[in-house]
Amino acid sequence: MKIVIGLGNSGRKYAKTRHNVGFMVIDKYTKKHNVNLAKKCCNSLISECIIEGEKTLFVKPQTFMNASGRPIKEIVGRYDCKLDDILVILDDINLPLGKIRVREKGSSGGHKGLKSISDHLKTTCFPRLRIGIGNCFSEDKKDFVLSCFAKEEGKTIENALERASKAINIWVATGINDCMGMFN
Repeated sequence: MKIVIGLGNSGRKYAKTRHNVGFMVIDKYTKKHNVNLAKKCCNSLISECIIEGEKTLFVKPQTFMNASGRPIKEIVGRYDCKLDDILVILDDINLPLGKIRVREKGSSGGHKGLKSISDHLKTTCFPRLRIGIGNCFSEDKKDFVLSCFAKEEGKTIENALERASKAINIWVATGINDCMGMFN
């Protein structure tokens, strides 16, 4: 089983914010493939489907971003999966808007949601897909990540969400190395 985890903050207030691109990718993918994320498990919205012949679980933790580790640890334990069989999708303030970076492992890079997951799993050795949300150095980082994308950024971020959705298929079908080769 593969597990695809989108990070974000639950609630309408945060739905279209930069910090929620992980949720946006999950929503785009599941909508396109008629998958309904209605089941609740481990303080998350989840759904299972088959991708490229592989049973795949989609997860949107329903805690705040900075507490994502607890539900992810529960999901990993409940489904008894190896850590290289999870893919965490998240925003990255250090990447240019719309840039995608796929990694097999790595540090949190200052992302508190990713740090929470690493702390709870007690490792940084799990795949992640980061999506650049741009950076406004003149603003407070918290205010920036919780802001919505500007209208002129819409097409760039939509393209990034589409590419990230395609990366999910590649990751499930052929693994992290092929995914890194195609999307980095």
